[in-house]
Amino acid sequence: MLKFGKVDDPPPQSARFSNGDDEDSRRAWRSRASDDEKEADRRRRRARSSDDEMDDRRSKRDRGLHHRHSRRIPRPDSGSSPDSRHRRDESSRRRAEGRGREERRSSPDRKEPTPPPPPLPEMIPGRTGGVYIPPFRTAQMLRDVEDKASPEYQRLTWDALKKSINGLVNKVNATNIKNLVPELFAENLVRGRGLFCQSCVKSQMASPGFTDVLAALVAVVNTKFPEIGRLLLVRVMLQLKRAFKRNDKPQLLAATKFIAHLVNQVVVHEVVALELLAVLLENPTDDSVEVAVGFVKECGAILQDLTPQGLHAMFERFRGILHEGEIDKRVQFLIEGLFAIRKAKFQGFPAIRPELDLVEQEDKCTHDMSFETELDPETNLNVFRVNLNFVEDEKAYVNLKKSILGDELDEDEEGFDDASDDEDEEESDDEDDELMEIRDKTETNLINLRRTIYLTIMSSVDFEEAGHKLLKIKLEPGQEMELNIMLLECCSQERTYLRYYGLLGQRLCMINNVFQENFETCFVQQYSMIHRLETNKLRNVAKFFAHLLGTDALFWHVLAYIRLTEEDTTASSRIFIKILFQELSEHLGIHLLNERLNDPNMQDSFESVFPRDHPKNTRFSINFFTSIGLGGITESLRDYLKNMPRLIMQQQKPASSESESGGESSDSGSSSELESSSDESDKKQSKRRKRS
Repeated sequence: MLKFGKVDDPPPQSARFSNGDDEDSRRAWRSRASDDEKEADRRRRRARSSDDEMDDRRSKRDRGLHHRHSRRIPRPDSGSSPDSRHRRDESSRRRAEGRGREERRSSPDRKEPTPPPPPLPEMIPGRTGGVYIPPFRTAQMLRDVEDKASPEYQRLTWDALKKSINGLVNKVNATNIKNLVPELFAENLVRGRGLFCQSCVKSQMASPGFTDVLAALVAVVNTKFPEIGRLLLVRVMLQLKRAFKRNDKPQLLAATKFIAHLVNQVVVHEVVALELLAVLLENPTDDSVEVAVGFVKECGAILQDLTPQGLHAMFERFRGILHEGEIDKRVQFLIEGLFAIRKAKFQGFPAIRPELDLVEQEDKCTHDMSFETELDPETNLNVFRVNLNFVEDEKAYVNLKKSILGDELDEDEEGFDDASDDEDEEESDDEDDELMEIRDKTETNLINLRRTIYLTIMSSVDFEEAGHKLLKIKLEPGQEMELNIMLLECCSQERTYLRYYGLLGQRLCMINNVFQENFETCFVQQYSMIHRLETNKLRNVAKFFAHLLGTDALFWHVLAYIRLTEEDTTASSRIFIKILFQELSEHLGIHLLNERLNDPNMQDSFESVFPRDHPKNTRFSINFFTSIGLGGITESLRDYLKNMPRLIMQQQKPASSESESGGESSDSGSSSELESSSDESDKKQSKRRKRS
C-alpha cells in the first residue's frame, strides 16, 4: 500500500533511481525544497502580521468592555511549531505593554494643565461691538473712565444708549406704554434720534400687529421732539418707495400700515394718505389694489371725518376698477368687502383704540410731505461719531429732561419702594379676606355646548325630535343665541337646502320669542356679511330665511334692513335678495305675496326694498324684480313711477295758487258784475219787444 507524505518530506526509501536520472532528480528536489521554504517564510510573515493586527483589535475591545479574555493555552496535540509559540509570546508582550500605557494614561495622578481664560477686552472692537460685555462690566468701565469727554467714554455711552432704546421699543405694548414713555424720555433722544427711528422701523417690520402701539409711542415723542417724528416719516416713506419699485409686497404692506396709523394719530397729514392711494390705484394690479384696500381699512375711519370728499373720490376709483373686471376675483371680493365696511361706517376698524389715545388735540404736531420730493434719511445718525461738545450736550439734555418729566421725578422714584411695600402688605391682607374668583377664558364650556347642539341636530330623525332634544338642553342666560347660530351654520354647510332646518327653526320661533328675536339678529348679521359666503352657503341661508318669513315665524319688518339700490347692493346681496323673494313667491304665490307687500301697515318696512325717494332707485327696483321673473309685485311701484310727474305738479300747484289768490278774487268780482249787468240789459230788451 502507498503512503502519501508531506511536500517537505524526502521521497520514500522504497523508491529507486537509475544512475542517469539520479543527479537530475536530486537537483529538482533541491530547487523544489528551496521554493517551498520561501513560500513557507512568506506565509509565516503574513500570519505574524495578521496576528499582530488581531491582537491590537482585541486589546482595544478588551479596554472598551473593561474585561479581559483568558489566554488560550496551546493544546499538546495541536502540533504547534516553535515559530507559532514565538509569535504568541510576542503578541502577549505587546498586549501587556499596551495595557501599561493605558493605565499610565488614565491614572489620576497625571493631569494636563487647563489653558488660562482669555482676557476680558478693555474696549469694544469694531463698529457694532463684536464682543459681548456684561452690564456690570460696562458700568465698571464707565466708572473707571476719568475723562468724560474721551472717545472711549462716548463710545460706551453710545452702546448703552442703543441697547436701552432698543429694549424699550421692543418691550412696549398697549398696557405698559404709559409706564415706558417716561423711561424713554429719560434717555438722550436728541443724540439717539436715529437709533430710535431705526428701532421703530425694524420692530414694526418684525411685528406688524403692534403698529398702532408704535404709532402711539411716536405720537407722544412727536409732541416734544417734532424733528424725530419728521425723520421717522421720511424713513418710512423711503422704505415704501423702495418696496414699491422692487415689488416687495410684505415690506410695502408694513410701510403702508405704519403710515395709516401715523395718519390716525395725526402725526401725518391726510393729504399724504390720499396721495398714497392715488399712486397705488393709478395703474391697478392685484397686489397694489390689495395694499390699497388694507390701507383704507386701517385709516378709513379718520379719513371719513377729515376728508369725506377725498375718500369718496377714492371709493369711486375702487368702483371703476371693480366694473372694469381686469383684476382677480379674490381682489374683487376684497373691494366688495371694503364697500360693506364703509356702509357699516368702519365698525371694527377704529382709528385709535381708547388705551392708545394719549395725546391731547392741542399738543399734536402734523407733518406734511410729498412722495415726489427728495428725502434725506440721515443715516449718519445711526453710526457713532465723536462729539466735541459731548459734556455740554449731555447737561443740556438733563435740563430738557427735567422740563419734560418734572422735578418730582426723583422724589417719586425714592418713595416708590416704600409705597410698593405698603401696597403689597395691604393686597396680601385683602387677598386673605376675599375669595379668589376663577374664570375660564378658554371657552371650554361654550365649545362643549356647540358640540352637543351639533350632534343633536345631526343625529335626530325629524325636526320634532330635534326640537324636543334641543329644548331639553340646559342653557344659561345669553346662550340661546348659540343655538340659532349653530342651526344656521349646519344649514349652510349642506350641499343642498333641506326643509328639515326650516321646520326646526319655525318650531323654535313658535315656542319661544327669544329664538325669534335671535333669528332677526342673525338675519341682519348674515346680510351684512353676505359677501363672505360662497354661492352654495348663500343659497341655503336665503332659503332658510324665506321659509321663516313664509310661515310667519319671522316678522317681515326685518326686510327694512335691505336697501335695494345700485349703490347699496353688491353682487352677493342681489343674489341673496333674488333667492329670498323667489322662494317666497313659490311658497305663498304671487298674489298672496303681492298682498303682503302692499299691506298699508307694513309700508314703512318695505320702503327700502321698493324705494320711492328718487326715480333712479325706483327704476332699479322695478328692473331688478322684472329680471328675476317677479314683475307682478312691482305694479304699485310702476303706477307710482308713471304718476310721479303729476304728483310733482300737484305739489307745485298749491304754492302757485297762494301767490295768485289775490288776483283771482278781483277777477271773480269783476266777472260777476259783468254778468249782472248783462242780465239786466237782456231783461230790458225783452220788455221792449213785448211792448212793440
